[in-house]
Amino acid sequence: MDLKTQETPDGIKVVTLAGRMDIAGTQEIDLRFSTLAANDKALIAVDLSEVSFLASIGMRTLVSTARALMNRGGAMALANPKPLVQQALLAAGIDSLIPIYSNIDEASRGLHASARPS
Repeated sequence: MDLKTQETPDGIKVVTLAGRMDIAGTQEIDLRFSTLAANDKALIAVDLSEVSFLASIGMRTLVSTARALMNRGGAMALANPKPLVQQALLAAGIDSLIPIYSNIDEASRGLHASARPS
């Protein structure tokens, strides 16, 4: 599992995940991914376009990080999941906690719109 980050000029952290979010893959990125939630009011868009498989442990990592962000006044959005990954997210009800967008630009707009005032 691979994790890359970059920050957009408007302050969104874009996290690109690639590989399988199964037990082994999630263990590879869990600490680095959850550390991203340590910043107050961080806005994170997670690009799932290169995630080929998403197990429940991967969903747990997404949810726990999103909750940690929300507790600090930040937010997370998911972007561009492959059809099977999106189906798993929707079946688990993840979209009720973390919005899912078709691309990073939409996710960035959604994050800015949902950001709480300072």
